[in-house]
Formats: sequence, structure tokens, C-alpha cells
Amino acid sequence: MLHAFILFMFAGLAEIGGGYLIWLWLREGKSFYLGVGGGLSLVLYGVIATFQTFPSFGRVYAAYGGVFIILSVLWGWGIDKKTPDIYDWLGAGICLIGVSVMLFGPRN
Repeated sequence: MLHAFILFMFAGLAEIGGGYLIWLWLREGKSFYLGVGGGLSLVLYGVIATFQTFPSFGRVYAAYGGVFIILSVLWGWGIDKKTPDIYDWLGAGICLIGVSVMLFGPRN
């Protein structure tokens, strides 16, 4: 379980960080090299996910989606300095519940 969580965290940081670097390049006119770094980070994100031990690609990515949402709220708070409101936290909590159901629900 800890292994899966750590991989989700690294994947999330690679995806959000890569997207953010490309955002800075294209939307805020920053250096082209930030865009290149963002692209490489997004490739790394795709590779990291393959290290998950779950047998189903779709289930891993669906569960990761919930983790991505929570990390995005935290990224916005820490990097963009946008304090999450009650609805951000409520939505993130609902996603975390959904991820838990998907990953830990009894299977036949």
C-alpha cells in the first residue's frame, strides 16, 4: 500500500509539475526550456505509473485521478498561493473516498 501511495505521489508531482512548466512557457511567456522540462516531466509521469503493481491499467489510472485532484488543490495552495475553500476540501475528500472504494473494495 505504501509503495502504491509513493508512486501516486511521484506521478502526481511529475504530471502537475510538467503541466505547470508548460503553462508558464505558453501562458506566461517564460523560457522555452521550461516547456521542454515540462514535456520531459510529463513523459516521466507516464513511466512512473507503469511501476504500480495493480493488474488493471484502467483501475490504476482512475484511482490516480482522485490522488491527482488532491495534489492539484495542494499545488494551487502552495505554489499559486490560492487558499482552498471549503468546497475544494469537500471535493477532494469525496475523491479520496472514491479512490478508497476503487482500490480496496472487495473483488470476486
